[in-house]
Amino acid sequence: MAFWWPIIVLAFAYAICRFLLMLIPPNVPSIDVDASDVLDDGNQTQENSFIYIPPRGRTQQSDRKVQCYEPATMKYLGFFPALTPAEVEERVTQARKAQKIWAKSSFKQRRQFLRILLKYIIEHQELICEVSSRDTGKTMVDASLGEIMTTCEKITWLLSEGEKWLRPEYRSSGRSMLHKKSKVEFHPLGVIGAIVSWNYPFHNIFNPMLAAVFSGNGVVIKVSEHASWSGCFYFRIIQAALAAVGAPENLVEVITGFAETGEALVSSVDKIIFVGSPGVGKMIMANAAETLIPVTLELGGKDAFIVCEDVDIPHVAQVAVRATLQSSGQNCAGAERFYVHRDIYNSFVNQVTKIVKSVSAGPPLAARYDMGAICLQEHSEKLQHLVDDAVDKGAEIVARGSFGHLSEGAVDQFFPPTVLKNVNQTMKLMQEETFGPIMPIMKFNSDEEVVKLANDSRYGLGCAVFSGSQRRAKEIASQIHCGVAAVNDFASTYMCQSLPFGGTKDSGFGRFAGVEGLRACCLVKAVVEDRWWPYIKTKIPKPIQYPVAENGFEFQESLVEALYGLNIWDRLRALVNVLKIISEQNPVATSKKND
Repeated sequence: MAFWWPIIVLAFAYAICRFLLMLIPPNVPSIDVDASDVLDDGNQTQENSFIYIPPRGRTQQSDRKVQCYEPATMKYLGFFPALTPAEVEERVTQARKAQKIWAKSSFKQRRQFLRILLKYIIEHQELICEVSSRDTGKTMVDASLGEIMTTCEKITWLLSEGEKWLRPEYRSSGRSMLHKKSKVEFHPLGVIGAIVSWNYPFHNIFNPMLAAVFSGNGVVIKVSEHASWSGCFYFRIIQAALAAVGAPENLVEVITGFAETGEALVSSVDKIIFVGSPGVGKMIMANAAETLIPVTLELGGKDAFIVCEDVDIPHVAQVAVRATLQSSGQNCAGAERFYVHRDIYNSFVNQVTKIVKSVSAGPPLAARYDMGAICLQEHSEKLQHLVDDAVDKGAEIVARGSFGHLSEGAVDQFFPPTVLKNVNQTMKLMQEETFGPIMPIMKFNSDEEVVKLANDSRYGLGCAVFSGSQRRAKEIASQIHCGVAAVNDFASTYMCQSLPFGGTKDSGFGRFAGVEGLRACCLVKAVVEDRWWPYIKTKIPKPIQYPVAENGFEFQESLVEALYGLNIWDRLRALVNVLKIISEQNPVATSKKND
């Protein structure tokens, strides 16, 4: 006890000091970001207050302008230039110059950059969510969950662990290199390119930017043509935070445009991160092959949501509806295939029906609605086609949500939450990515059957499994071929930012988030050095020095057995032979030297 008492006192004192230090607020400066032109105060000029009618039958690309509008009201927001390949190349060149300076920055400076961003985000949550809501149609609550919380979690994780995972990592040197130190170093790649989707305009910019900048890179981000208005505002926040820590200008760039702009970005950067569809992902890969740069693809999803018969039905039904609305046009590809055990199938459908009938959709900033608008033009037509195909093949619509007051020009931007039963795998609704608030519910009989059904998809992003037995849920989840899995929860994996995120099959490959995503922004370099330099150095043994001795191969055989033999006595015998050969060589070498 006398030995342990001082250690206990010291540990207690250390804990008290750590606690007291936590009470001291960090010195984090505030930044000013001009938001006067993004606030909807009802006083917009006539130029920016009309209803926008998207052209049908031709693309915006011919106009060289990215037109922006609120999908929930069709109110015009303005336009941004579609950058030419030459303009993209110039932005990347400027980012490359800035990166060479930033690569020498300290982790202390990088952490301060993150703290400034975090402070601004926490203090301006409503502004950030409102901008996202206006540009994509999502509700303020959905924006808070998907934009604010995920981004704050990522920043907090980087502040806590980022430096740890970018420091050199020492590895074992093996038997033949015991006299060496082996380590892995993580160096910036240069300029990271990111082409991101519209579903989370704030987080999709900050996600690759945070990892790239913290690991010492520059980054150029092409925002979606469907979310350029919000993306360019969020860029101001990043610029202000970089300036506050004295970072070089142009370290981060946000660019706007169409396919031509994205192609030019792929051809100019040192790595590309793409979030989008499988078809475009394949084109990204083909372009990246020209310069042999690494690629991370986060593509489509058709996540399975599995409900066993031993669950709390009201609770899981609520989660299921939330997962469905997160799969709607203003959000991410969430749960899109629902498999429910036959013993509770009718009860679960009835519970879900009750919830969905209480859900209302409407302009997210106009009133309190549960769901907003669909961001993509004409997407509601695709959703209706999928529903019609399912009904034609025997499915039954059992519930649809309601609409609030919609402006005449925005009716096509809304689709009611829809529940279908008697669904089967042959329906397009169970095979194609929906990206809409549709809930197809299919019954299953056994765990083996539901695993087979869940794996019967060309996508492999994620899954969610619910059971009263956690062991059973884990067993089912472990057999589903996908990149992320949640046990008795939905989408919780992404909130754990220490975990990698990504899929397999047509859902892409590579990972962002977590240690894997952070290190994917780095040149991974293996380094070996002498452990006890200059006292012990590597020397080529005499038998295999040039000219190689007659017994050189015998020496190698004995050396291999001495190092790697399975039997200790065989290894000792081989070691004796190694020493014998070396000792025989040394007198020969000495005599030649004397001659």
